[in-house]
Amino acid sequence: MSEAAGRPLRIVMDARHVRDFGVGTYIRNLTQAFAKIDTLNRYTLVTHKSDAHFLAGLPENFRILHYEGRDTDSQEHFRFPTFLRGLGDLYHIPLSMVPLLMPKPYIVTIHDMSRLMFEQTSGWRYNLRRIRFRRGLLRARQIIAVSEATMDDAESLLGIPQERMKLIYNAPDPRFFEHAPPSDARAGGPDAVMHERRRILERYQITSPFLLYAGTIRPQKNIPRLVEAFAVVRGELESHPEYKDLRLVIIGDELSRYPGVRRAVLQTRMENAVRFLGFVPFDTLRVFYETAEAFVFPSLYEGFGLPPLEAMASGTPVVTSEVSSLPEVVGEAAVTVNPENVFDIARGIKEVLLDPELRKRLSAAGLEQAKKFNWERTARQVLEVYEEAAGRVN
Repeated sequence: MSEAAGRPLRIVMDARHVRDFGVGTYIRNLTQAFAKIDTLNRYTLVTHKSDAHFLAGLPENFRILHYEGRDTDSQEHFRFPTFLRGLGDLYHIPLSMVPLLMPKPYIVTIHDMSRLMFEQTSGWRYNLRRIRFRRGLLRARQIIAVSEATMDDAESLLGIPQERMKLIYNAPDPRFFEHAPPSDARAGGPDAVMHERRRILERYQITSPFLLYAGTIRPQKNIPRLVEAFAVVRGELESHPEYKDLRLVIIGDELSRYPGVRRAVLQTRMENAVRFLGFVPFDTLRVFYETAEAFVFPSLYEGFGLPPLEAMASGTPVVTSEVSSLPEVVGEAAVTVNPENVFDIARGIKEVLLDPELRKRLSAAGLEQAKKFNWERTARQVLEVYEEAAGRVN
């Protein structure tokens, strides 16, 4: 064991993506879990000044440093490591974009391999990205992978041996399990709860039964096929007494970068039935999860697949893909479909909508499945990785 084993570790985390979907959820919930279980070690969270409020309310062994450089700037390969040097005993980069001169020892969390699988998969830019990705992992003292599927992808695409990686699952935000609106509505009892939910939905002009998608809007998320499958379902249920006015609500960012999504809406003539909401506050997102008829997530690839678990924690039936990490995460608690087949996606949606017993079973099974994933357990496992990286484990 290290001679320094008796003193607190000084842990530095790159938290510049704290506001993002996916990685931001990881950063926020991991730091909150550390705050609950670890009063000994000292944490420095590096983030943009405008995002510091996402990390507010942490205890005294946490400090926030502001840094305005963004990792999309090539000069940050040099500037950010210079800023970090000497701040800690070890560094945690919670995504795979590791600066070339990153000081050691550092830990990397791999969430997925989508940048190598879906964003320009040939040419010198791709080769450079792959070399950088692999180099960042090989120089790491420890590598955390969020699913077995991600470990397999890192091994097959980059040749990273699985023994270099440690599997540590993500988890839903604990607040999704609370099943309650803000405190001002809770005080008024069940009627006030229902009123608050209706008020939030009406604010967004959602008054009909709806399907929900929440997450980023990128090619691998398969949103155009989701829209096409929704159009099939709308056509087949146009005379249904409950679902004839069914809507699709898509909560996600970066819509303007992917015109294929809007094109799918226009081609299917679903302009009046599909709503794009962009980013929404957490309490609003939770209401959408809890009131959706089903959560539909036909992604072509996921490193972990957090949104289906968030829906399950909210008690909502889930339709999702039978590929990548998703079967590993949802288990037997969701209807799974072939994400490349529009009619199979539509089949899964209709099964959930039209079978009340299936909906009831999925709601109960999904809640139990989501409970298998816990941020405090995740944080304890990450702390073990920190100890190993700092040389405090024999």
